Amino acid sequence: MQIQTIFKAGNSDVVSIPRDLADEYGYNQGLMVQVVPTGYGDDLIIKKVKKINKSKSKITTEFKSWLKSTLDEDGEILDELA
Repeated sequence: MQIQTIFKAGNSDVVSIPRDLADEYGYNQGLMVQVVPTGYGDDLIIKKVKKINKSKSKITTEFKSWLKSTLDEDGEILDELA
């Protein structure tokens, strides 16, 4: 068991994950995690955020056609508003 010290980084309090544990469990820089209370005392759990499967676009052909015609007709006006 390793004891870590909480330190300040910007406006956040931070706990570092020891390299051997990070490697063993696949915790790399940039990984999205959740910190959640266990519900027992003052313990916390660090959990990986599960990736959401992004399926192919659900935009219909009809919508794509409508968007194209709208941009063709009103593109100049929309550019001025942007």
